[in-house]
Amino acid sequence: MLGDKIATRDSYGNALVELGKEHDNLVVLDADLAAATKTGVFKKAFPERHIDCGIAECNMAGIAAGMSTCGYVPFMSSFAMFAAGRAYEQVRNSIGYPHLNVKIGATHAGISVGEDGATHQCNEDIALMRTIPGMVVINPCDDVEARAAVKAAYEYNGPCYLRFGRLAVPVINDEATYKFEIGKGVELRPGKDLTIIATGLCVSEALEAAKMLEKDGVDAQVINIHTIKPLDEEIVLAAAKQTGRIYTVEEHSVIGGLGSAVAELLAEKCPTQVTKLGVYDRFGESGPAKDLLHKYELDAEGIYNQIRK
Repeated sequence: MLGDKIATRDSYGNALVELGKEHDNLVVLDADLAAATKTGVFKKAFPERHIDCGIAECNMAGIAAGMSTCGYVPFMSSFAMFAAGRAYEQVRNSIGYPHLNVKIGATHAGISVGEDGATHQCNEDIALMRTIPGMVVINPCDDVEARAAVKAAYEYNGPCYLRFGRLAVPVINDEATYKFEIGKGVELRPGKDLTIIATGLCVSEALEAAKMLEKDGVDAQVINIHTIKPLDEEIVLAAAKQTGRIYTVEEHSVIGGLGSAVAELLAEKCPTQVTKLGVYDRFGESGPAKDLLHKYELDAEGIYNQIRK
């Protein structure tokens, strides 16, 4: 329901179960983290279609690649740090290069992993995955969008990277009316003074920041970019032409993520001032997720303050 707080990693597990009921060719691979990635619910429902590969993410990518050539649709699951980081070479060469129909469910992304600290807080995964030719990169903002994204990824024929979070986030989309389409951004709030383009966990925070800006007389447009690759060029270019001032917000490094994708597009097709809000060329640290988001100025207050500067 609208306003409820649900972690998108939970949405991932629940969506897999629903899809598993409809599609016998869906299989789930995990790297000894089924309880954390929430694929354990799929394992309980369909034990014969769940494979625990152990702490061997690189091997898991190879198994997923092989299974995809046999008519299965594998979802390989682990923390973003391991799925995108540790297994990068195998994802690139065994999945991306032959353009195989493998889905990568990467949970525990960004600094909101919290107490696990810098080694587990992957702020580079979007950058890594968007450089692989043909890889779709999706970063849903809430439960409704995450479950829809998993379904869309299943229906898409090709490699997909799906980014999910550990921290519970508010539901901002109405399931009855929401429609997910790969590569299509969503305007959540119109505005004429500036545009905030956000992704993932930061979308709900951006909406709250826009309300704070409104009290200062600033009319901020808010756009949700759930698919970072392929990027919705149409909605970004229209926003740039309309407001002439773009801020991107992501729980990811400002190098190579959503901000870079937007800046690259606008530099080429519609030169516009862009400010990238995110993690500034540094590692994360251990601490409660909400405290870290506040320290790195990625909560509503932080986004508001950075824009007001």
